[in-house]
Amino acid sequence: MRKSLGTISLTLFIGFLIGAILGQVIGLFITDQTSVAYKLFVKSVDPGLPQMTWNLVVVEITFGIQFKFNFMSVVGAFIATQFMRWYR
Repeated sequence: MRKSLGTISLTLFIGFLIGAILGQVIGLFITDQTSVAYKLFVKSVDPGLPQMTWNLVVVEITFGIQFKFNFMSVVGAFIATQFMRWYR
C-alpha cells in the first residue's frame, strides 16, 4: 500500500518535532554545556534563510525561515517513519 506525499510529510514533521522536544528535555538535565552529551542532544544545525526586513514606509514586511535539527530530531523522524511503515 502506497502512502501519499502528505502522509509522509506529516509523519516526518511530527517525528522531527517530537525528537526536537525530547532533545530539549534531555538538555534540561545536562548541566555542563561543554560535555559531549550536551553537544549531541541539544546543539543544533540551523539551516535556512536569514531574517530579511523590508521597510516600505507604510508597511514593514519581514521574511525568513529557519529549521533546527539536532541528533534527537533525526532519531525521532527515523522512529516515526518506522511506525508509518507498519501502520496501514
